[in-house]
Amino acid sequence: MNISEHNAATIAKMTQVLERMRKSQGADGLPSAQVRIERLDRLIEMVVKNSHALAEVISEDFGHRSKHQSLLGDIGVTVHAIKHNRDNLTSWMQPEHLADPFPGVKTTIEYQPLGVVGVISPWNFPIILSLSPVAAAFAAGNRAMLKPSELTPRTSDLLASLVQEYFDESEFAVFCGDSSVGAAFSALPFDHLMFTGSTAVAKHISRAAAEHLVPVTLELGGKSPVVISKTADLKVAAKRIMAIKAFNAGQICLAPDYILVEQSQVDELLTELVASTTEMYPSLLGNPDYTSMISHAAYARQASLVADALAKGATAFPINPALEIFDGERSKKYPPTLILDVDDSMKVMQEEIFGPLLPIHVIENFSAAVEVINNKERPLALYYFGNNEQEVVELTQRTTSGAIVVNDVMTHAFSEDIPVGGVGASGIGQYHGIYGFRRFSHLKPVVHQSEAGESNIALRAPFGELQDQIIDLLLVDDTPGSKV
Repeated sequence: MNISEHNAATIAKMTQVLERMRKSQGADGLPSAQVRIERLDRLIEMVVKNSHALAEVISEDFGHRSKHQSLLGDIGVTVHAIKHNRDNLTSWMQPEHLADPFPGVKTTIEYQPLGVVGVISPWNFPIILSLSPVAAAFAAGNRAMLKPSELTPRTSDLLASLVQEYFDESEFAVFCGDSSVGAAFSALPFDHLMFTGSTAVAKHISRAAAEHLVPVTLELGGKSPVVISKTADLKVAAKRIMAIKAFNAGQICLAPDYILVEQSQVDELLTELVASTTEMYPSLLGNPDYTSMISHAAYARQASLVADALAKGATAFPINPALEIFDGERSKKYPPTLILDVDDSMKVMQEEIFGPLLPIHVIENFSAAVEVINNKERPLALYYFGNNEQEVVELTQRTTSGAIVVNDVMTHAFSEDIPVGGVGASGIGQYHGIYGFRRFSHLKPVVHQSEAGESNIALRAPFGELQDQIIDLLLVDDTPGSKV
């Protein structure tokens, strides 16, 4: 079977499996807490027992990725997320009792499963970004279909094989294939579709989902800025910034994308950024802790961004402690590179970098930082280093981002109690913990009328004095300065 025939067969099967899931969901009725917990336990067992095999295939797909990075930042956190859903779903499922809207009227909110949730996951963290949404869908009582990235084929194939071993096809199924399979997947009439990836692809996903009015959650990216206050400890800031910027070679949607700093701090900040990176990675090419770019195309894009910046007047400082030669042929590793003298004409200040490049944008003052941020698309995160509470308040109130983190980078993503998601071009909707449970649930009001049925008496004809009295009450102007 060639690739075209394989894709055609996969696309046909996706429709069949979705229909089977729908029928099973209807026939089985509302899944109990026990059923949901059992599914999540199987998911935990699947990941734990195959954790090292998953780390191995991820590294093969990248060309090289640190085993510790995969086990800690991709696989281990997945298990933590699944356990959090399992251990809390029973309490999340409980009906929410509301205050009586009218005398004697009782109202609750029931959390009802949506049905079948589709998940399209990316390549950069192929386990957590595949299975964390699935765990949330399971906790909410749904079934799930997953389309993993074709850029990590070994990982995707292993996931598909493991899911087939641990789950019935009516509960959870994985479909591998190229972009044509992804396009067909996004056009299926799911009850909810979640996509993690680029803003450009998200537009295609949204258009496809709109055909069936499928609600979407979009976890995207953008240019997450770092604001360096004059009150910042630059050594601390540099260590925390580069820890995440160099992790996975910057191939993280929440990675810091550029720094905003005043001229008087630039030299010291550069020194600390280089020192902190060198401490973590005294060499790069042979260092098992430093990760490759996912593909030669991704490597070439980083080089192209640097070339464009240099041609427009920027200065680049590769952090290359061992003075190694990076050519993109023998290795896809790209060195962390600081870029100075940047402006908005440069692609590195326009596009999400998704690599180890870090532009440093000099500003006149703090107010200028706010202006720079607000002149760009709304980012997935905003990072602030400093000890000026008024500046934190100003950033919080005058900018819009998925999250603000003070004196650290990406901390919020490690907690299942904090919602993660973007706004505007960086995403739609939030998940993690109870927020994912609610995202994949229908909040259904259940209203019990009182025996006397008082709440709709005013709507019964013939209308007269009672209705006039109620209208007068509803139309009272109680604004300041009004004469009641």
